Parts: sequence; C-alpha cells; structure tokens
Amino acid sequence: MWIISRKAISEASAKHTEWSASLNAWYKITKGADWKNFADVRNSWKNSDTVGRFVVFDISHNKCRLIASIKYEWKVVYIRRILSHAEYDRKEWQKG
Repeated sequence: MWIISRKAISEASAKHTEWSASLNAWYKITKGADWKNFADVRNSWKNSDTVGRFVVFDISHNKCRLIASIKYEWKVVYIRRILSHAEYDRKEWQKG
C-alpha cells in the first residue's frame, strides 16, 4: 500500500515518543500489505474498525488512534489524523 503521508507518523511520534514503535510497526505492516477490502485490513491489524468512511486503527495498546481513508482500488492509505484516545473520543475529527 502507498501511505500518504509518513510525515503524520513522524510528527505524532515526535510529540508522543511512547507511540513511536507501534506507529512504525503499523507503517511497516501497511506498506507491505495488499489490502483489497476491510477484511484484509482486519487480517493485518485486528484492532481496527470502520467509522463512517474511515478506518480507525488502535495503536500502542489503545493509547493512540490512527484515522485513515483507504482507497483499495488504488492501493492508497490517506492518514487523516493521529490522535490520543481522549482526543478521538471528543469526535471533533468527524466534523471536518
């Protein structure tokens, strides 16, 4: 899969160093994946769910949420946000 953008992971890892290893593991798994649908995503990363048109990945033992839009036909993953669990629960990310 092609991931847009690695910068989001770098910025989140710099701000929350405890997430760094888990975010890098997600990146490595996702980059090497060939997802054709959400079932394939779940096979690679079991702690993931669909929320509206997004896929939400639980990262770093549920401390972090990576919100992405996946275009399976183009093999592209667009990272929309990387949030703490508390930030995610406020649901402000869904407004824009």
